[in-house]
Amino acid sequence: MSETIKLVAFCGSLRKGSFNRLALAAFTERLPAGVTLSTIEIGDWPLYDADVQAKGFPDKVQAAHKAMLEADGIVFATPEYNYSVSGVLKNAIDWLSRMTPQPFAAKPVAMFGAAGGPLGTARAQYHLRQMMVFLDGRPVNKPEVMIGLAHTKFVDGKFTDEVGAKLLADLGASLALAVRQARAAAKVS
Repeated sequence: MSETIKLVAFCGSLRKGSFNRLALAAFTERLPAGVTLSTIEIGDWPLYDADVQAKGFPDKVQAAHKAMLEADGIVFATPEYNYSVSGVLKNAIDWLSRMTPQPFAAKPVAMFGAAGGPLGTARAQYHLRQMMVFLDGRPVNKPEVMIGLAHTKFVDGKFTDEVGAKLLADLGASLALAVRQARAAAKVS
């Protein structure tokens, strides 16, 4: 029997009924057997400030750091605000990037997002990928899941797009595979 895979997720949208929270729920429902996911809430973190950091990292940042270090992989559900990630998501990344050990390093990362426009969250995801490259995260390359025209793809809080649902399931499977590959590589080295 294979070991459980533990994921932590960040939702870059704060609204409880946001399309990205709904997409994260749809992703979670489609994870392969043996994979668990918990969400790290980031909405009430203070804005990153080196003066605050010098006095000590906030408790919620420390708790997130601990959860990330214990996790096998990271998931981002990102909205697209002004062609990029939301400020709250960027703020969380900025805080966590300053922790030691740096919790994104060598972690498999999956990302997806939902937005009202036809491109979904393409630009935000490309920015997020650039951040992960700098932080030595290991983004899963395929499939890319960019849920466009999101207002037409959710009914009563449920994701109703069959093609998108398959992509979310495939992304979960790809992330689980990346975790297993990272574990195997760690045993060899």
